[in-house]
Amino acid sequence: QVQLVESGGGLVQPGGSLRLSCAASGSILSIYDMGWYRQAPGKQRELVAVVTSGGITNYAGSVKGRFTISRDNAKNTVYLQMNSLQPEDTAVYYCNAKIKTNIHPRPYDYWGQGTQVTVSS
Repeated sequence: QVQLVESGGGLVQPGGSLRLSCAASGSILSIYDMGWYRQAPGKQRELVAVVTSGGITNYAGSVKGRFTISRDNAKNTVYLQMNSLQPEDTAVYYCNAKIKTNIHPRPYDYWGQGTQVTVSS
């Protein structure tokens, strides 16, 4: 069994910063891509940023230059540093990881429980 546990959400004023963390644990053989998605009220879940096991990153256009994704492979953890936050960044942020386990010998999508990020004055 694999768990993704997120932390770091909260309330911040426009222009502020937050750092999200997501740690994977359990019967993990290999972790491939790790990423962050978000879902605002009334909207579909969208990709925010993704990082490969080799460190290649990709960002949604709306966050490029403001958000930075990184990972620590030794800790099975992915981070999202969010700077210059704006009200439109308000959403529930979900961690995602493609993980190979004994039960899932091919990379399988695992999700965190979600953490609320609210940007408001």
